[in-house]
Amino acid sequence: MNQGSQQHPSDTLSHDGPPPEFTAELPAAAQPLFSTAMLKLLGQLGSRYRGRVDELLAARRERQQAFNAGAVPDFDPETAEIRGGGWRVAPIPADLRDRRVEITGPVDRKMIINALNSGARVFMADCEDSSTPTWENMVEGQVNLHDAVKRDIELTQPDGKHYKLEGEPAVLIVRPRGWHLDEKHVQVDGRPLPGGIFDAAVYLYNNARTLISHGSGPYLYLPKLEHWREAELWEAVLTDIEKALQLEPGTVKVTVLIETLPAVFQMDEILHALKSRIVGLNCGRWDYIFSYIKCFQKHADKVLPDRAQVTMKVPFLSAYSQLLIKTCHRRGAFAMGGMAAQIPIKGDEAANEAALAKVREDKEREAKNGHDGTWVAHPGLIPVAMDIFDRHLGEHPNQLHVKREDVAVTAADLIQPCEGTITEAGVRGNLNVAIRYMAAWLGGQGCVPINHLMEDAATAEIARTQVWQWIRHPAGRLDDGRDIDLELIRSWQGEELDAIRAEVGEEAFAAGHFQSAADLIAEATENDDLVEFLTLPGYARLA
Repeated sequence: MNQGSQQHPSDTLSHDGPPPEFTAELPAAAQPLFSTAMLKLLGQLGSRYRGRVDELLAARRERQQAFNAGAVPDFDPETAEIRGGGWRVAPIPADLRDRRVEITGPVDRKMIINALNSGARVFMADCEDSSTPTWENMVEGQVNLHDAVKRDIELTQPDGKHYKLEGEPAVLIVRPRGWHLDEKHVQVDGRPLPGGIFDAAVYLYNNARTLISHGSGPYLYLPKLEHWREAELWEAVLTDIEKALQLEPGTVKVTVLIETLPAVFQMDEILHALKSRIVGLNCGRWDYIFSYIKCFQKHADKVLPDRAQVTMKVPFLSAYSQLLIKTCHRRGAFAMGGMAAQIPIKGDEAANEAALAKVREDKEREAKNGHDGTWVAHPGLIPVAMDIFDRHLGEHPNQLHVKREDVAVTAADLIQPCEGTITEAGVRGNLNVAIRYMAAWLGGQGCVPINHLMEDAATAEIARTQVWQWIRHPAGRLDDGRDIDLELIRSWQGEELDAIRAEVGEEAFAAGHFQSAADLIAEATENDDLVEFLTLPGYARLA
């Protein structure tokens, strides 16, 4: 399949046209971050790379059409030389060599302070799936990040509670938006600026040198890649930003999330495309499940069971995790484990211990398999994860020495569906959590506690795509023999919405975007063309 044109050369930025046009007002606190030179850089990057982003997104759609026609992902014979070569990535900076526990969260001011103070080795500040991309969230998030990098970030709440940095903060890594998301409030040449370019350029321009002066560096997590050409594009964009800032090539370091099914077949190629700056890959497990469903939306033999049954123990997810470890360690890069989304349960010791037992089992599996570190969503889980990785790592800061040469994963292993059942509780749970999450998202909150789990957009994406697929395939039959059809889903969604209304009360329900969220999910469910990302029609609903 055509992957678009070759990488554009990045020797100079020659665009001297007008600066980008802002369609929303910049808050006063953010205005110092958008100097004339900063605006010029945004204009140059947008003018240069908008077309390339469009080409790569078109290539995604072309691949999906092939999957819908019966094709399956596989290793590319044209890049066999890269997979077989003995190359390694560049040396890893000192402050990224021990990443045994990382915490993630949105670019909210309180969240940033608490996460940097949490005791985790790394904090991933998320402009993507944990943040609703309102203009205020994205721009105020840049202000919060800037203050955090300067180490003078503080917050006093109306109740008088004060937050500030204490001790040695976690290493900061920022996740910009994926290639599929635009920043509609910034127009270049009459087109919206790709959201990831906006997030990365503003952050790096304003903070790279300060980070370096503190003995750290400008570090990014790159999401949602589906092809090594998309990694190549990030390489070009980051090289241009480095040149604009007069930084040495490779100063900006990146970790890439392997959270799409096509990307797991291109891990060597992605590492190679970014080899001067990449330090690792991460198992973005929840988005990976969403991507599996999306890629195989038309494949009746690859329908997954209830979301709760699709754990990292199932064959296709276990193969993905272990191949990632083997691939990374062969190249001298870290293999980061996935998210523990549990939230400590106060007031119910038995339920809390059951939740922590699941976390311990998951982190034991990751550490034993050879992962170099893992993710948690709540500070209360840091000691649990830290203890496990401390025991497995011993005197080592990571597990790069664990080569996993025993792993032999085939393409068939990576696409093997898991067995299980589809239950009424599972379907209703999907409808309920999708409504609750998207209601919060439409209200500006992208990181949402639901049923003692910290959820981001991936949860809603899995939930609604499962329902879409179950409706359209005979394998999507309930364990009691009933067919799942639109009529049943409409009825259950109405009942779940009524249950939410009864739980939160009429006033909170009316103010909480629940009906709008249900309408959005219903539209996506009833559309015979699977909506690529729920956040795209969701973003169109945001001011």
